[in-house]
Amino acid sequence: MKSIDLMTDVNYTLSAHLFEPEKSRNKLLLINSATGVKQHIYFSFAQYFSEQGFTVITYDYRGIGLSKPKKMKGFNASMRIWGTKDYKAVTDFIKTNFPNHQKFCLGHSVGALILGMNPDSEMFEEFIFVGTQNAFVGNLKFKTKIEAYLGFGIIQPISTKFLGYFPANWFGLGESLPSGSAFDWRTLILNKKSTNKLLEKTKDFSRNLAQKVFVIRAEDDVWLTEKGVKSLLENTYPNLRPTYRIIKTSESEKNEIGHINFFRSYNRKLWHIILKELN
Repeated sequence: MKSIDLMTDVNYTLSAHLFEPEKSRNKLLLINSATGVKQHIYFSFAQYFSEQGFTVITYDYRGIGLSKPKKMKGFNASMRIWGTKDYKAVTDFIKTNFPNHQKFCLGHSVGALILGMNPDSEMFEEFIFVGTQNAFVGNLKFKTKIEAYLGFGIIQPISTKFLGYFPANWFGLGESLPSGSAFDWRTLILNKKSTNKLLEKTKDFSRNLAQKVFVIRAEDDVWLTEKGVKSLLENTYPNLRPTYRIIKTSESEKNEIGHINFFRSYNRKLWHIILKELN
């Protein structure tokens, strides 16, 4: 594992890590993180794929993990900036340094939603979607729907405006978020267009994508529904060619997967599901 710094087009430095295999198979896997999830969550997973001959890249979006500023209040970042600037900086690095590699991209949660914001997404041969959907509240289950209305309808905007950032960690929702990212998250949940509403505010390349996509959903992910997943593939990425895989909790060593834990080392035996697909 090698730490690298990537410069965006506005001279903001992102923290990234490069996992290089001892015996390369000329395959590259980029991991786009979930909202508020530090890249180190994916390190064991990345190392596993490196051991299988893949070059793997992880990184933190601006405002998250090792790409966080000293002061979060008022920091300028959003999910749209993550997609148009940060993700673009990584794909530029890949094009320069790995032009002849077979390229794959894993999008975890929001990491799949930002694909349509970057024209470079066309360079990937196949996508892996993990725990991602159009998260509109109408697609959620009843209990989660109530939590979403309370959290993103009331608590999130009030706390974000008061503090100048969203203390997501207070509510068990990962890292604290820049205010712009928090309000984009609110849009994903409360606006019926969900991801498409964010794409309206950027250049939209989503319909240019026509690759295979392997869509993984955990049985115990309470924030995910089949309706939301199908909405993303039908309404946002209608030209992608999906196959679906539901992972049962009985397949996990701890009977626990949820929204994040697929990438925990105790679920290592599940990782062959993706490896088999990419092979």
